[in-house]
Amino acid sequence: SGPWMCYPGQAFQVPALPGCRPVLKLQCNGSKVPEAVLRDCCQQLADISEWCRCGALYSMLDSMYKEHGVQEGQAGTGAFPRCRREVVKLTAASITAVWRLPILFDASGDGAYVCKDVAAYPDA
Repeated sequence: SGPWMCYPGQAFQVPALPGCRPVLKLQCNGSKVPEAVLRDCCQQLADISEWCRCGALYSMLDSMYKEHGVQEGQAGTGAFPRCRREVVKLTAASITAVWRLPILFDASGDGAYVCKDVAAYPDA
């Protein structure tokens, strides 16, 4: 295992994380997230390699924007009517921290619980 396994075209396919989509929508729009919804998201993330969790979250976010026809630079539209893009990205980056699911960034084995380099991920 390693970060190479998370790139498109490799054997590993990034999951769609259907259980995490409502968590992101509810949190970002200021609503309470039901415990069962949180558990579903947590289980889906726990089943993903520590190397690939951030990529899976950002892939989910990207697909949510595309499904709503949101263009780069737009805010307050689509799935997140009350959230600026920066807030949506930071919310997605911190989902793993809720359950303290580790994330690995490099071969040193150093980990974290929040996805870093949020700004490096495209807006849509």
